[in-house]
Amino acid sequence: MDPRMWHRVAAVSGVAALALGTYGAHAFKPKNPAYKDVWHTASLYHLVHTAALLAAPITKHPNIFGGLLTTGILAFSGTCYTVAYLEDRKYSSLAPYGGFAFIAGWACLLF
Repeated sequence: MDPRMWHRVAAVSGVAALALGTYGAHAFKPKNPAYKDVWHTASLYHLVHTAALLAAPITKHPNIFGGLLTTGILAFSGTCYTVAYLEDRKYSSLAPYGGFAFIAGWACLLF
């Protein structure tokens, strides 16, 4: 994959992060207010790692870095959005894998 493609992935992810963050801030009204915090965490991690995706083309291993961050966004943030929206923690099983993908993505910058 062309390393510059990660800018497009970041663009799509950024649009989604802003849309979901806006929804969470203005329209999301869970019955249990604790799920508002879960949504906020998903949104924060989504946006921060989307911004980091912009650096993928200048890393030594852009496809590994970009792939791991994208996997983390989908698995961690996606799971947190799902848990918050459905107000059911039984859907949280992928979140730890997403967190590991985030850690591995940042760690790959060491090599």
